[in-house]
Amino acid sequence: MSTDTKLVPSPGPDTDVSWGRRLQGLGGNARQYGIVAALIVIIALFQWLTGGKLLMANNVAALFQQNAYVMILAIGMVMVIVAGHIDLSVGSVVAFVGGIVAVSMRDWGMPWLVAVLLGVAVGALVGAWQGFWVAYVNVPAFIVTLAGMLLFRGLALVIVGETIAGLPPSFINISKGSLPNVLGFAGNSDVVTLVIGALAIAAIVVSQARARISLRKHRLHVEPPVVFAIKLILVAAGVGALTVILSFSAGGTPIVLVLVGALVVAYTFVMGRTVFGRHIYAIGGNRQAARLSGVNTRKVDFWIFVNIGALAGVAAVVTTARSGAAIAAAGTNYELDAIAACFIGGAAVTGGIGRVSGAIVGALVMGVLNMGLSIMAVDPSWQMAIKGLVLLLAVAFDLMNKRRAGTQ
Repeated sequence: MSTDTKLVPSPGPDTDVSWGRRLQGLGGNARQYGIVAALIVIIALFQWLTGGKLLMANNVAALFQQNAYVMILAIGMVMVIVAGHIDLSVGSVVAFVGGIVAVSMRDWGMPWLVAVLLGVAVGALVGAWQGFWVAYVNVPAFIVTLAGMLLFRGLALVIVGETIAGLPPSFINISKGSLPNVLGFAGNSDVVTLVIGALAIAAIVVSQARARISLRKHRLHVEPPVVFAIKLILVAAGVGALTVILSFSAGGTPIVLVLVGALVVAYTFVMGRTVFGRHIYAIGGNRQAARLSGVNTRKVDFWIFVNIGALAGVAAVVTTARSGAAIAAAGTNYELDAIAACFIGGAAVTGGIGRVSGAIVGALVMGVLNMGLSIMAVDPSWQMAIKGLVLLLAVAFDLMNKRRAGTQ
């Protein structure tokens, strides 16, 4: 059974272990470090090619605002992929739910918060519909979600016959707004952003230290102290640099970044610390073995699709708020962006391997490519071609690594 987990027993000094396994023991997953390193290289490259424009404060804030939908969908998609499925319908669901949310506010007079909750609930119902066919009728997820892509795009065209605009400013602020500057400025820096960054760094250090203590307590492999310290220093430096840059942006911390951060924390916990998360990895690693071990595979499959449906509802809210209107063409190719983010972030094509953090890094790779190429005024057609090439190389790199590890 294949799982993507840090609980790797430390091999004895005389054990014949492949370098792939040795690198996994060094920090849990060396591939994740490689993905982060690739992101840093891409950022540095575009920072140079754009003459320093990429990391301007307002551009960094816009990076998160423009790509929040990819991150949200990638969180749900990585769970689907780890379980050995795929979901091709999320882009159409975004358009469908976005239309319902906009109509509920403009025509039905719903308060924006109630409309948001309605959108998430409708997304969950869509996920339940598709999960039923996958889990209990045994129709392959590829077919079910391909049908869903057509079905919900058609319904979106029916609901949103024309652009639905005139949405409340409070709703639009979900994607375009920033946290209130209640603590003032330190020079030109937003103090609220600096405080959030400091708290984030402290939380990361404490959680990593507790995880290390837990691993040692159970006599499981831990990385050398020097490697652990270097990792924490680099992570803290990265978060600190991002915090400082955002603090100089026009609005400070985007509201949507806080939303994405909360989802990342919650789903990292679900995938790494809950029975449901372990069952997802078990099913993706070996479905038959998981079933024989007592895992209710049908129930897990059903709730995976309910979950991604709900997250598609959240992405619909973010997308509609970003546009300030609902349009039938919303969400086009969103499913491809989410799938690409997961595979670039280290998810295995065969299932059983993948992390929420990796999917977020993959989404950032896609976002930096989009923004960097846009700043350079590269033709959109070439942007699409470059993103396709990056996806192909990421999957090929993953497969070559597995093949090499298997031969050592």
